[in-house]
Amino acid sequence: MTDWIGNTFVSTTGWDFLEALVDIGNRMAGSDGERAGLKLTRDALADAGARNARIDDFSIQGWERGESTIEAGETEQDCIALPRSPSAAVTGELVDLGYGLPDDFEADIDGKIVMVSTTVPDDYDRFIHRREKYYYAVEGGAAGFVFANHVPGCLPPTGSVGTADAPIGDIPAVGVSQEVGGRLARRFDGESVTVDVTCATPEATSGNVHAELGPDTDEEVIVSSHVDAHDIAEGAMDNGAGTATVVQLAESLAAREAQLDTRVRFICYGSEEVGLVGSEYEAEQADLEAIKAIVNIDSNVYGRTLSLGYHGFEALEAAADRVGDRFDHPISLSSNLVPHSDHWPFVQRGVPGYMVSGETEDRGRGWGHTFADTLEKLEHRNLTEQSILLCELVVELADDTVEPTHKSETAIAAALEAEDLAEGMKVIGDWPY
Repeated sequence: MTDWIGNTFVSTTGWDFLEALVDIGNRMAGSDGERAGLKLTRDALADAGARNARIDDFSIQGWERGESTIEAGETEQDCIALPRSPSAAVTGELVDLGYGLPDDFEADIDGKIVMVSTTVPDDYDRFIHRREKYYYAVEGGAAGFVFANHVPGCLPPTGSVGTADAPIGDIPAVGVSQEVGGRLARRFDGESVTVDVTCATPEATSGNVHAELGPDTDEEVIVSSHVDAHDIAEGAMDNGAGTATVVQLAESLAAREAQLDTRVRFICYGSEEVGLVGSEYEAEQADLEAIKAIVNIDSNVYGRTLSLGYHGFEALEAAADRVGDRFDHPISLSSNLVPHSDHWPFVQRGVPGYMVSGETEDRGRGWGHTFADTLEKLEHRNLTEQSILLCELVVELADDTVEPTHKSETAIAAALEAEDLAEGMKVIGDWPY
């Protein structure tokens, strides 16, 4: 009964897939690289033993990077465009708003170029997402947006702007490294600068990979990740690691298929990095009542300890506790709502779901969304250990005796209000209630 543990620990299936996925290079939503990643994932799930592996296509707003510059004084400062920035050149007074907390945007920023940090103070009560800061700038009438990394190493950050209703953002937006941000603040705060972004915005096609294991039940447990990544990096941690874990889970669960009381569906989404487009497409057409639970894996492996956000669903907390106790292995649990990544289009509708990641000491994304998100920062041991724990968790959730209770949308909305997340979601157009 425990052979699967040893077999998972020595398996190279997930890691071999991860190497092949990152070697594709650019996996930007709607690109040829994303399509290659979707096909690779489909074939890997089939080879691991899952059934009916396929790709479900959908249309998206594409975005293709051109050249971007910041002209300040007689200098040209290094930057990269944020995906779904519009193509435009704007000139205005540079205003360094520091962390870019909501109150910071009460300053006069009309017609100015706003610069904010990728992080928030350690004692601030919540993390403020990039898009929230961007739309505070838009609301204040800013002409341009500069997103300055707080992580040293000459690493300009990427990350999309835009909303579901208006996929291309309102004002040009670029990311700069901590070092460039410091230089701009020191030498050019209050001075006129120009932000120039060129890009293309064609219509494009993305897709979601589906496969399944277990009995043909009305209910199902969804195990998910996203295949796409930003075009500037390998996307090893975010989210090659999560998709490699799904592939490894498929192999391990195939060996335990007779133990599954409920069907397990694997969904590896496209277009997560441009606004959860793939998972929103799936959630809109899904029979939500038939989804027993979701295990969404995003940016694990870099940290050795699994971090499971269970969004206040008590049955999910209890299931994870049982698995941790059974293996005498630490699992970090949080009840806080995480309105980002591919569990969210389902959780916001009341479906019980985990956000699975790796626990780290980094504030914010760390190496994520930069050139430095590379395979060399990940360890095969962490992938196999986490796959073993998650395999047991999925089998636990699929058991007929485990019955997570769905929540009403009213209850989810109230929880978002209580955690001070609602205001920011309303600003960026993500408030669905």
